[in-house]
Amino acid sequence: QLQASGGGLVQAGGSLRLSCAASGRTFSTYAVGWFRQAPGKEREFVSTISRTGGFTFYANSVKGRFTISRDIAKNTVYLQVNNLKDEDAAVYYCAASTSFPATISTRYNYWGQGTLVTVSS
Repeated sequence: QLQASGGGLVQAGGSLRLSCAASGRTFSTYAVGWFRQAPGKEREFVSTISRTGGFTFYANSVKGRFTISRDIAKNTVYLQVNNLKDEDAAVYYCAASTSFPATISTRYNYWGQGTLVTVSS
């Protein structure tokens, strides 16, 4: 089970840290990805991290602004989002996959419930 948190209202240019906490001892055997979905738009890939945390992959739209990391001991994956733009506003979802790097949602087996990021101009 995955639980995403950390969303909120932030001004453009601001930062947030999203967390994806997992229950179960097998979490470390999965790569974890973040997706987002804005109102009226399709869910899009944001970033993913390998099982060990040694490899990461980002969508071009967030590269250089977002950083994904994982704390294996805490069974948690983080997404640090900096320099937020209006177009970053969305519900952010974390998901677990046996593949890396997986950039399409159908490659993910388990999903969290989402956390809302709102950006004010």
